[in-house]
Amino acid sequence: MKKKRTRLEDLVPDPEIRERVVKHLYSREPLLGKGSVFSEMLQAMVNTMLEAEMDGFMQDQADRDDGLSNRRNGHIHKTLRSAEGPIEIKTPRDRLGAHEPILVPKRSRELNTGLDNAIISLYARGNSVSDIRKQVHEIYGLELSEGMISSITNKVYDQVTEWQQRPLDACYTIIYLDAIHYRTREERQSVQRAVYTIYGVNAHGDRDVLGLYIAESEGARQWGLILEDLRRRGVETIFFCCVDGLKGFKEAILEVFPMALVQRCIVHMVRRSTRFVSYKDLKAVCADLRKIYTAANRELAQQNLELFARKWSDKYKSIAEEWERDFDDLMVFMDYKQAIRRLIYTTNPVEAVHRVLRKVTKTKGTWPNDQSLIKQLFLALQYNESSWKRKAYGWTNIQQDLIDCFGAQYLKYAEA
Repeated sequence: MKKKRTRLEDLVPDPEIRERVVKHLYSREPLLGKGSVFSEMLQAMVNTMLEAEMDGFMQDQADRDDGLSNRRNGHIHKTLRSAEGPIEIKTPRDRLGAHEPILVPKRSRELNTGLDNAIISLYARGNSVSDIRKQVHEIYGLELSEGMISSITNKVYDQVTEWQQRPLDACYTIIYLDAIHYRTREERQSVQRAVYTIYGVNAHGDRDVLGLYIAESEGARQWGLILEDLRRRGVETIFFCCVDGLKGFKEAILEVFPMALVQRCIVHMVRRSTRFVSYKDLKAVCADLRKIYTAANRELAQQNLELFARKWSDKYKSIAEEWERDFDDLMVFMDYKQAIRRLIYTTNPVEAVHRVLRKVTKTKGTWPNDQSLIKQLFLALQYNESSWKRKAYGWTNIQQDLIDCFGAQYLKYAEA
C-alpha cells in the first residue's frame, strides 16, 4: 500500500499562516528571531498551552468543591527571552492567586529553549560579553544587557566549586605541574595572576585535570599548599612528578608526598640552556645535548655530558655547569624502561592543556576579577574535554613497566 504523503495544508491548516510560512522559507531569511512567522507560531503555541494549564487547574478546583470560590481573573502580559526570539505571552490569572504555571513559572522572563546554554557555549569559546550580546541580537533578535549575560554565565560558579572540591583517585602514576599567567583587575589596577595547573594520569591510565588554583605569583610554597589540598581530596600515592626548574619545587613535593620521584623537565632544561646560544651554533649544541638525554643509561649520559663540556666549555661554559648541577634531577627517567621514560621526561602534556586555554583566552587582556578568570578557564576545559581527557598514549606498555618497577605497590591501586 502506497504511503500517503503529508501535505502542507495538513501541517498548517490556516491559509494565511501557510502563505507566510512558504514566503518566509523562500526568502532565505533566518527561520527564527524577531518577526519570524515560526516565532509567532511558537508564541501562539505557548499561549495556548498556558490557557490549557489554567483550564485544567480551574477544573481541578471545581472538582474539589472545598468551599473556596475561585475563577479566572484576566491575564498578565510579559515578554519572554528565548532562542527563537522575543515572545509575547499572556499568562492567565485566578482570583486567589493559587495557580502555579508550569511552562512559564511565575516571575520567569525566559522560555527555557536552550538560550542559556548557547550563551555559555559562546563564552566558553572565548567570546567577550559584548560580542555575545551582538551575536544574540543578530541571531535571535534579542536585546540582552551585558549584566544579564554575565548573570547567565555566572550560573556555572556552583559547578566550578563542585569541580574544584571533587574527590580524587587514591593513586596517580604521574602528575605534571606547571603555571600559566594572566592579568585580572584589583582595585582598578591590572595585576598578574598565576594559575596553577595539575594534570595527572591515574592508575588506570586516564588523564584528568586535577585542579586549577589562582595565586598572585608562582612559588614553591604555594605549590606545597596545593599538593596538601590534593591529599585532602583523597590522593594517597604519586609515583612521579614532572616539574620545571622552579627553586624549592622538589622539596615542596617531597614534604607532602615523600615517596614521589621528581623528574625535572628535559624540554624546559634544553630551552633554558640554549636561550643565549648564537644561531649558527644552536643546531650543533642541541644535537650534543640530545646525546645526553637520549643515552641508554645514566653512565653513558654522564660520559656524553663530559664530552659536551670539553667541546663547548670555551664558548658556553654555563650550559655544562647547569647540567652537571642538576644532573640527578634530570636523569630520574633513565632508571626506567622506554615506556615510562616517554611518560615522565617532559611537562609537555600540561603545556598542551595550557594551549587549549590560550586558544580561548588569547583575545583577552585582562579579566574583571579572579572569579571571572577561573570561570572562563573552567568552561574552556569543559567544552574542549576531548582534547585532554583521554587515555595515556601507549598505556598497555606503560602499565606493564609500572608492574615490573613497583609491583604490589602499584597493583593494589590498578586492581581496585
